[in-house]
Amino acid sequence: MDVQDFCKSMEAEMTMWKAKLYDVMRKVDNLGSAEKEKVLQNIEDLHIYLQEMSDRVESLKTECPSDWSPVKQDIDQGTVDLRGKYEETMDYIGKAAPVSVPG
Repeated sequence: MDVQDFCKSMEAEMTMWKAKLYDVMRKVDNLGSAEKEKVLQNIEDLHIYLQEMSDRVESLKTECPSDWSPVKQDIDQGTVDLRGKYEETMDYIGKAAPVSVPG
């Protein structure tokens, strides 16, 4: 896979993650104050992971390094971290409000 194809693929994946994050935020809005407080750090972490991935993809698009495998590894790890934090957050939200927030 060349760098441009990778960037296009990652942009599509990040768009999906942004939609998921928006959905999480809507669900968090339905939580009580105490539950919101417990999950806000996770939400902030999700935003940070997504921004870091976006920054790396943008740098790949403009710099076009001959060996971009280290950046790809960073982005891949960011995806793993993002997925883990998302799942952790959704698990908590589901436990905090199992009726109004269906996993």
